[in-house]
Amino acid sequence: MNPVDKRRREFFGQAAAIAGAMIAPGLMLYEYAQAGDGAARPRAPGEPVNSKVRWGMLIDTTKCAPGCRDCVDACNRENGLPGTTRATDSQWIRKVDLKDLKTGKAVSLPVLCQHCAEPPCVDVCPTGASFKREDGIVLVDRHTCIGCRYCMMACPYKARSFVHENTTGQSPDVPRGKGCVESCTLCVHKVDKGGTPSCVEACAAAGHQAIVFGDLNDPSSEISKRVRAAATTQLRADLRTDNGVRYQGL
Repeated sequence: MNPVDKRRREFFGQAAAIAGAMIAPGLMLYEYAQAGDGAARPRAPGEPVNSKVRWGMLIDTTKCAPGCRDCVDACNRENGLPGTTRATDSQWIRKVDLKDLKTGKAVSLPVLCQHCAEPPCVDVCPTGASFKREDGIVLVDRHTCIGCRYCMMACPYKARSFVHENTTGQSPDVPRGKGCVESCTLCVHKVDKGGTPSCVEACAAAGHQAIVFGDLNDPSSEISKRVRAAATTQLRADLRTDNGVRYQGL
């Protein structure tokens, strides 16, 4: 073997060893992320989420009152959103009124991030800022979001907003920043502590009981029982994004 070939072989051998050292921890982290019992409970600090749990919502449109904004207002308060009606302001939940022209049936429903199992926003993000957690919650990493807004164009539900101006009155649990895209997080900062999204709490406090939150993968959870017992609809089911938000009464 000539000296050049020997040096080349030594170089590639060292590179392979380094690559193996880098990949192996990643594999172990992935396996660790899959571990856990999937129970709906507060996560300990540093404990990874796991795919045994899939958080979702069931919205009963027969109980959702036209003109009611309790869920919208609660979302704005919890996440430090302005709550105004300017076109440039962020809105994580919006109320939509629908009417069937053939039957005259009218419904009012909140539309938010659908937390898809196959999220188009994640597919088009060039930096990986849009991502889906193992438990089904779709989020935006504001540290890596470059504000390109490809995800906004890809979202079939118009569920994402762009922060055009400097933010004020922020919640420590929900950091926001100018130049980033954002959307409903299912109040992940509360869910990770064993809590419930603020929109669900506000709807229940108002006596409507139109929104159920829970683990879609747990057959004993209320949301799973309701989904099995009644016909539910996924918005734009034809797109096969497998939404985590289901609607009853549409």
